Amino acid sequence: MTERTSESQELQAPESTEGEQAETVKPRKNGLERGVSDELAENMKQGWADTERHDLEPIPQAPNTARRRADLSARFPGERLVVPAGNLKVRANDTDYPFRASSDYAYLTGDQTENGVLVLEPKENGGHEATAYLLPRSDRDNGEFWLSGQGELWDGRRNSLTENEKLLGLPCKDVRQLAEALKETTGPVRVLRGYDAGIEAALTDKVTAERDEEFRVFLSEMRRIKDDFEIAELRYACEATARGFEDVVRTLDKAEATSERYIEGTFFLRARVEGNSVGYSTIAAAGPHATTIHWVRNDGAVRSGELLLLDAGVETRNLYTADVTRTLPINGTFTPLQRKIYNAVLEAQEAGIATVKPGADYRDFHHAAQRVLAERLLEWGLLGDMDVEKVLELGMQRRWTMHGTGHMLGMDVHDCAAARTELYVEGTLEPGMCLTVEPGLYFQPDDLTVPEEYRGIGVRIEDDILVTEDGNEILSSALPREADAVEAWMAGLLA
Repeated sequence: MTERTSESQELQAPESTEGEQAETVKPRKNGLERGVSDELAENMKQGWADTERHDLEPIPQAPNTARRRADLSARFPGERLVVPAGNLKVRANDTDYPFRASSDYAYLTGDQTENGVLVLEPKENGGHEATAYLLPRSDRDNGEFWLSGQGELWDGRRNSLTENEKLLGLPCKDVRQLAEALKETTGPVRVLRGYDAGIEAALTDKVTAERDEEFRVFLSEMRRIKDDFEIAELRYACEATARGFEDVVRTLDKAEATSERYIEGTFFLRARVEGNSVGYSTIAAAGPHATTIHWVRNDGAVRSGELLLLDAGVETRNLYTADVTRTLPINGTFTPLQRKIYNAVLEAQEAGIATVKPGADYRDFHHAAQRVLAERLLEWGLLGDMDVEKVLELGMQRRWTMHGTGHMLGMDVHDCAAARTELYVEGTLEPGMCLTVEPGLYFQPDDLTVPEEYRGIGVRIEDDILVTEDGNEILSSALPREADAVEAWMAGLLA
């Protein structure tokens, strides 16, 4: 990668002529140590073709984003609403992390570019005027397009504001003037915090933490019920994820020769080819690492005869993610003990999925799965002579079940996380909700309360479930779950 020039080595564009905007630009490159000559600056202004695109159609989700903005407008009449996409974050020195727009901004606009800000301006006669404030094409007259570190010759072409208006279906303006304009605003304002420090600073004396928190909560709760566009995205994410799992099985021999990183990298390739990226850090936990709930180091050995717990999801190009887990015998065949533990987790998952339907309490699937796991742990003699009701009352099974049995899913892997408790974990299920059901059993390598042969075995099975009008749909059903079916599936891929 070509380096950016440090601030001490900045180049200045020549002084602008009358009518042009003078500015200092920061190039990435270290090759020029002196200012740009007038002759080169003039040369770089000329000889460029017009690349404006005139045949653009609105993005597929434009009608959905318009409806969502209308719902948001109805909730906060007469208030100015500000939702930033976020800015680039420095990884080290002059390199940045890959950018991902804030989920709420993308949900309301369909745009995914850095520095974008959606503003809903209240109208005198009611409702709001929505505007996306974005970076325009980089300027060729003042040299920004080739001298600036964010110029398009370095970072690639940006859409023009006119192009974005056609794509997004809403007015677009230059974001570089927004912060100053916001400082002059009057009346009530709410801003989504945590994504753009400059926008927040411009509003510092106009907002309150309490009002902004109410705004954040409502934005999260808006995403509880998925529309048809979102359901199609989640369905596709699950289909692509299934293909990623198939890729992993086909390369298990190479993973055995290297490490869990080979598994992580194999799945990542599928995610990048078919989507935007992975929706979260892949868990590629082989052997005893499967007993660590969030094992993302992925640097351990992959050994025949042990289990692989693979928890991974493709994020689509519209930022909807799958979240699927399968626990696979690395050599293709479960041992009797592995199968016994696996079948207990599968039975718990099936009991949980069976409860997922409109009108059910959100916690029902968790309680159903935990009951099954408690019963099996008692059956195996790991919980003494207590009865199952006492075990559940005291939560004794949690030594080996560890976590909750699921969460909502959507643009975030743990979607709607800011929603009020009464509308989430203490709420009821409605058609259009999407959630995971993912029970597990984890016997730590150093757990002396279980027989030695159990130690180091971790099993989790996770699927993505859509609540339908009359029950549920398993969006990730392309991947087998029953032990015999898993073995047969792996045998076909390994043949």
